Amino acid sequence: MRYGPAVRRRKLGAELRRQRDLAGLTSGETARLLGWHQSKVSRIETGRSGAKPADVARLLDLYGVGDPDLRALLEALCGGGSSDPHESRRGWWHAYRDLLPPAYRDFISLEAEASQAYTLETTVVPGLLQTPDYARTVTRAALADLPQRQLDALVEVRIARQSVLYGTEPLRLHAVLDEAVLRRVVGGPEVMAAQLRHLTTLAELPQACVQVLPYSAGMPIGITSPFIIFSFPHITDLDVVVLDHLTSSLYLERKEDLRAYSAAFDVLRTHALAPEESLTFISKIGGGA
Repeated sequence: MRYGPAVRRRKLGAELRRQRDLAGLTSGETARLLGWHQSKVSRIETGRSGAKPADVARLLDLYGVGDPDLRALLEALCGGGSSDPHESRRGWWHAYRDLLPPAYRDFISLEAEASQAYTLETTVVPGLLQTPDYARTVTRAALADLPQRQLDALVEVRIARQSVLYGTEPLRLHAVLDEAVLRRVVGGPEVMAAQLRHLTTLAELPQACVQVLPYSAGMPIGITSPFIIFSFPHITDLDVVVLDHLTSSLYLERKEDLRAYSAAFDVLRTHALAPEESLTFISKIGGGA
C-alpha cells in the first residue's frame, strides 16, 4: 500500500523493463547505447527513482515503441504529458500545481489517462458527476478554513476533471451509488434537486453507467468505504485501486487487491438496480428533493 507517485514509478519501470525485454536488450546494453550508467536503468526499472519524460522518450525510441497511445501513457506516468494540442485531457492541472497537493495531482493524472473507472460511492455523488454548486458545498465542508479564492479554484478543478467524460475517447465510468448518496441533502433542497437532475442527464451518456444500490439490497459485501478502480488501455498491469481518506488517498496495486475489489464491484452492481431502474429511482427522489 503506497501513495500514487510510488505506484506510478513502479508501474512505469515494470513496463519499460517489459519493452526492453521485447526489444531483446539487456540493461547493460541499454545503458551503453544511451550513454548512461547501468544503475540509472536499474533505478528507473525498479521504481527507486523517477524518470524524466525525455529519458522515457529515449528509452521508447531505443526499444522501437511506436504506438502513440502507449507512448503518451508511459510519458504521462513519469509526469510528462502529450505534446499533441488535441490531447486536452492531459496536463491541464499543471496550471493549478501550486494549489493542489502532489497526491491529488497524481490522482488527476491517473484519472486522465485511464480508459475505464469503476467506483463505489457511499456518501456523496462522485466528483466526475457533481454540479458546481454541489462541488462547492462538499469542498467547503471538507476544508472549512479555506480562503474563498482557493475554494473557487478547487471547484474549478473538480469541474475541469469532468472533461475526461467527453471527447473522442472518453473515460468509461461505471458508478454504483448507495441510496444514501441520493437521500443526503447537500447544499439545500435546490442544490440537491439540481444535482439529481444533472446525475440523470449524465447517466444517459453512453460512456457513463450509474446504478443505485438501494437500502433494500442490504449489505451484499463487507466493504462500506468508497473506492475507485482505474483501468488503463494496453497495459492491465497498470490498473490500480484508489481508496479515499480525509487527508490522502491510498493506492493498492497488488493483483490480489485488484481481484478482490473487482470481485466486490461485480457483486455490488449485481445487487444494485439496473441502469434504467436506477434512472427512474433517481428521478423519483429528485422530484421530492
